[in-house]
Amino acid sequence: MRGLAVLAIALAAPAATAADVILAARTIPANSVIASQDIVVKPGDIAGVAALPADVIGKETRVAVYAGRPLRLADIGPPAVIERNQIVPLIYEQAGLRIVAEGRSLSRAGAGERVRVMNLSSRSTVTGRTGPDGRVFVSP
Repeated sequence: MRGLAVLAIALAAPAATAADVILAARTIPANSVIASQDIVVKPGDIAGVAALPADVIGKETRVAVYAGRPLRLADIGPPAVIERNQIVPLIYEQAGLRIVAEGRSLSRAGAGERVRVMNLSSRSTVTGRTGPDGRVFVSP
């Protein structure tokens, strides 16, 4: 009877799943786009760390990642399309109204990320979402 109880417990317990962890194959400087030769896949499971090569290849490092260290999802993002101090078009669209102005980016940003931009005409700072072509879309 005792053997059946142990067997039932073993069958009811969730099976351990093998997961992978993505590690840096070499030191990757900040603001570098990650290529397939920059990573190695090792077995393991760490929360907040990339598990699939597709999660990191083509992304950009936000901080330096040293060889042998795991690539944390918080340390990578889309490649920057806007550099700090770059002049960018600011676009405001709502209900048929479209206003376009020039601004100066106050930080780097990738497509889809939020970025602060100083409007060059009014000298006010606004926050907008970065488009894939480097335009910044400001909403109310």
